[in-house]
Amino acid sequence: MPDFWISSGYYLLKRTADNQLAVTDDYLRAYFNRPEVVPVEESCDNERALHAALMEEPRRVVKPAELLRMEDEDARENYEIVLNFRDHLLRHGTIEAAYAALFKLDGPVEPVRLAPIFLDQMVHVILRGLLEGCEDPFRLRAAELLFRSQKVTIQDGNIMLADEEVIDLYASTGGFGDLGRLIVEAQTPLRQIDLDVMTEENAHQYWERAERFDMVLDLTFGRPGLDALCRVLETWIAHFTGAEVRVAPVQSISDDRWSWHVGLDSVSTNILNDLYEGQEVSEERLADILSLFRLEFRDTNAMLPQLAGRPIYLGLAKGENELLRMKPQNLLVNLPLAETV
Repeated sequence: MPDFWISSGYYLLKRTADNQLAVTDDYLRAYFNRPEVVPVEESCDNERALHAALMEEPRRVVKPAELLRMEDEDARENYEIVLNFRDHLLRHGTIEAAYAALFKLDGPVEPVRLAPIFLDQMVHVILRGLLEGCEDPFRLRAAELLFRSQKVTIQDGNIMLADEEVIDLYASTGGFGDLGRLIVEAQTPLRQIDLDVMTEENAHQYWERAERFDMVLDLTFGRPGLDALCRVLETWIAHFTGAEVRVAPVQSISDDRWSWHVGLDSVSTNILNDLYEGQEVSEERLADILSLFRLEFRDTNAMLPQLAGRPIYLGLAKGENELLRMKPQNLLVNLPLAETV
């Protein structure tokens, strides 16, 4: 079976006995090889020396004085950001534990401020591990929603999601890199390049394009993409909480006993909160809802006793600039889990 998401760093990690991803020296070295911290021609000797030392011993303690000796202020700040992330990983030992510590799982919220890109990268590599052996390209493409923002287009009632970064690249270069950017800057129109919508007929192409993130996902009700997302959410929840759940798409919430809901992003959270509280929600806001889901626990003992047997409703919505930015952590902190789970 073809490989996928090599860029996640999955192969630089080691699995623990309880199926977690343990941080390794090679994984840490990958961060010190990022262009933001790799020395350039203008780098001072102190910066070069620190980089060489970290490549040799990526877990070494870096004293504040070592950073202050760097001549380039931007380089110093970049090192501080990466070292802050490294220290967070080392405090917890595994990617999962480091991620969970940020959202009050198994303990108090850790007062650490990480660059958003690091959160996405943790989700990326965790999902790469969870989807090892997956043979369904729809599920892999749907999983991208959890760590890459999506541009939403609605055509004749069909919900199409394209990677925001890819769309921005095509908008600025037409897909032709630096040459395309020069053409755009010269105000010369580029031919339109259409991204491929994933279908059952072309889904096999995902394997060779997985690192490009350039296939459009059809998230319309009843299509394979939406079902695939449900399976990914089930896997994500089970890995972090141990609770087995069933997630299914629904077209509306018609439940007089609506008891609990979780928004999968900030926009759907606000809309669902208002609907639950009986507030009037405009048609314009309702139109931002892309998908609704019904979540049920296979074992009701895993739920809070007062909610046992009741469905949990999930929402997914687009926000400003027609962007979807999922927050997978919401599923870990907002589900009504029993304390024993």
